[in-house]
Amino acid sequence: QVQLVESGGGLVQAGGSLGLSCAASGHTLNSYGVGWFRQAPGKEREFVAGIARTRSTTYYTASVKGRFTISRDNAERTVHLQMSSLRPEDTAVYYCAAHLRPGILLTEWEYDYWGQGTQVTVSS
Repeated sequence: QVQLVESGGGLVQAGGSLGLSCAASGHTLNSYGVGWFRQAPGKEREFVAGIARTRSTTYYTASVKGRFTISRDNAERTVHLQMSSLRPEDTAVYYCAAHLRPGILLTEWEYDYWGQGTQVTVSS
């Protein structure tokens, strides 16, 4: 069983930056495809960014493209989500998820493992 742990959430002012990390307890994420999702109050969970198992191909939802960057740290065996130019509408609980399928997966049901989530709050 792969247990994912997110870290790095917090409170930031609009326009600021924040970095999130996802680590797998007892495992390495190097061989997993990883996605970041978020869920704002009263809304459904949505895909934010994903990185494929191989070649580290990435994909972003339109609202974060150019502001967020997903990347791997193979030495640390983690996946990061660097968020910049943050907006109040980015406020949500952010989840990382992992899978062993090829490509980048956009729907949550395709992911096998989930973290507990970390709160990101962007004040205006």
